[in-house]
Order: sequence, then structure tokens, then C-alpha cells
Amino acid sequence: MNSQPLVGRVAIITGASKGFGREIALALSRAGASVALIARSADALAAVASTIQSEGGTAIFRVGDITHESDVEALAADVQARFGGADILINNAGINIRKEITEFSLAEWNQVLNTNLTGAFLMCRAVVPLLKGRGYGRILNLTSIMSHAGLPGRTAYAASKAGLLGLTKALALELAPLGITVNGISPGPFATEMNQPLLNNPELNRQFLTRIPLGRWGEPSDIGALVVHLCRPEAGFMTGTDLVVDGGWLAQ
Repeated sequence: MNSQPLVGRVAIITGASKGFGREIALALSRAGASVALIARSADALAAVASTIQSEGGTAIFRVGDITHESDVEALAADVQARFGGADILINNAGINIRKEITEFSLAEWNQVLNTNLTGAFLMCRAVVPLLKGRGYGRILNLTSIMSHAGLPGRTAYAASKAGLLGLTKALALELAPLGITVNGISPGPFATEMNQPLLNNPELNRQFLTRIPLGRWGEPSDIGALVVHLCRPEAGFMTGTDLVVDGGWLAQ
């Protein structure tokens, strides 16, 4: 197998400063793609770009918020100016607020929905024109097992991720005539920064591990490897679907 199947491709990754976003950016770069990164943390984002550049890869980044139209449009303009277009969009940025519904403020609800769903919409709207006419295109949305199932205290998160899965399916049909595929990846329990409240709580950690048939938390690098596979030319007939990566959680 070609160890760098994405040479000449340009990938945009949101939420690229940590967690899945960082691992996806590194994996795509190591597969040969040039990458454009966006996140809100300047220092962490610069560190990811520096790592990629130290490995001989090409990375640009913009500090920004994907819920702001101006930041999204500025990133798209940066990519167009530097690379002349894009081939891959990874909508990874997301947040979670864990509360009972009666404790949620409207501002908190909107914060989750705006980041996890509206932000992906804004990115797709801005980047699809960069993908057109290149004979290839991949959009991957980081959905969640909460797109398929619920948990107490996850109302906003589950609603946003179910909406993102709906966006994925509809956009796949819309872009299929252009040869652009759109798929979701639904991670289950992974050892990311977002799950630190669970990882750091011995009792909650134990409860989660008893529900994972493989008996462990997933590693973010697992998602990076899957993203590279889905961006290969050989995955070009897969669109409008969602791949669950959850250690067997939803199989129960």
C-alpha cells in the first residue's frame, strides 16, 4: 500500500489544536496532504503546525471560531490563496455541556448547537466551492454515538450530533453528482480532553468501562488512521453513511 496516498491533496481540519483534530491533522499530513488548521487556541494550534512542519509537511493555520461566519470565510480565503482550492474537509470541532435539561440555559444550549452543528454548516457552505471541479472530494463530519443513542445529561450534545448526521446524509446526496463524498464518523468513548471529567472520576470511569465490550477507552490516533483510509481513492464509492468506532458500545 502507498504510505502517502494523499500527496497533492489539501485538507482543512477544524478543532485542530487537540484531541481528534490534532491526530487527524498529523495523520493526513503523514499521508502526504497539505493541511489548513483552525481552532481557538493560538499556542496549541501553532504547536500542531510546528510538529507537522518539523516532519517535512505543509501546514497553515488560522486562529478562529467556526461559529463566526467571518472566521470561516477568512480560512476559506486563506486556503484558496495558498493552495488554489481544497480536496478534504474534516468537521471535527465540537463541545459538550453535561447538565440536566432543567439546568440548561438557552445560551448554553445555543453554544453547543452552534459549535457542533451550525459551525459544520458554515464550514461546508464556505468550503464546498473550493472542492468543486477537482475530480475528487471528501467531507468527513465527526458525529458521535450520541447521533444514534442518548445518555442522561446529554440533551444538547445528542441533539446537535443527530442533526450533524442528518446534514451528512442530505449533503452526500447533494454533492454526489460532483464526485464529492460526505460521510460521518461516530466515535464512542475515547480518551480525549472532552472526556476528562469521566476519565478523572474513578466511579464514572469504572461505569463506562463496564459498558465497553473491548474493555478500554479508544485512542484518538485510531480516528486519524480511519480518516486517512476514507480519504483514499479506494473509498470513493462510500457516501452518505456513518462509521461507528465505539469498542462495541452500540452493538449491545
